[in-house]
Order: sequence, then C-alpha cells, then structure tokens
Amino acid sequence: MKFSNPTRRATAGFTLAEVMAALFFLTIVLPVAIGALQVASRSGEVAERRTAAARIADRVLNETVVTTGTPALQQRGTIVENGRPFRWTLQRDSWPVTLTSTTSLQVLTVNVAFSAQGRDYDLHMSTLATGP
Repeated sequence: MKFSNPTRRATAGFTLAEVMAALFFLTIVLPVAIGALQVASRSGEVAERRTAAARIADRVLNETVVTTGTPALQQRGTIVENGRPFRWTLQRDSWPVTLTSTTSLQVLTVNVAFSAQGRDYDLHMSTLATGP
C-alpha cells in the first residue's frame, strides 16, 4: 500500500508570491519588448522605402541630365513602385560658378516624399549639370 508524503505535496507548486512576482515581471517586460518590435518594424520599412526613394531620385536626375531642351525650372510627378506612391519634385537652380563664358552649371535637386506607417518622410538628392 502507498502512503502519500504530506511534506512533498506542499512543495510541488508555486507560491502566490512567486506567481505575483512573475506577473509583475511580465507587465514590465512585455510592453518594452512590444515597443522594441514596433521600432524595429518601422525602421525596416522606412529603410526599404528610403532605398526605393533614392532609386527614384537617381532615375529622375539621370533622365533630367540626359534629356535636352529647355525644361521648366520646377517639375513634379508621382511614381508608383511596388504599389506605393512616391511624390517627387525637381528644382533647378543656377550654380554661381561658370566654366566658360558660354557654359554654366545648374544644381538639380530632387525631393522624393513618401510615407511609412502613418508618418511622412522625404529624401533630397542633388547633382550638378551643365546648363543651357
């Protein structure tokens, strides 16, 4: 016949103080961990969209430098990449230094605006080009 040991049975579970300490610990750790995951997620998404915005700015600058004619001083448009809109604006300014009496330089600046997780961001990219 088996007899139960009363002292062993009393030490088999967790005490109320241990359970309360564990719950208190979780109430502190879980919000911090969730906040860190949100920051990491936002950073990853912003980095991905900033890379796409840099690609778009580079494309707009290259197309502007390659095309000829007398374009307007300011151009704008929207490019959709992977289903996300990127609004761009091209600004032309004269560069104060001239190469020769017939050739001048222009500063071409592209501003690409985008949003990620409800926040607005923008990226600026500039280059020098010969003017008309």
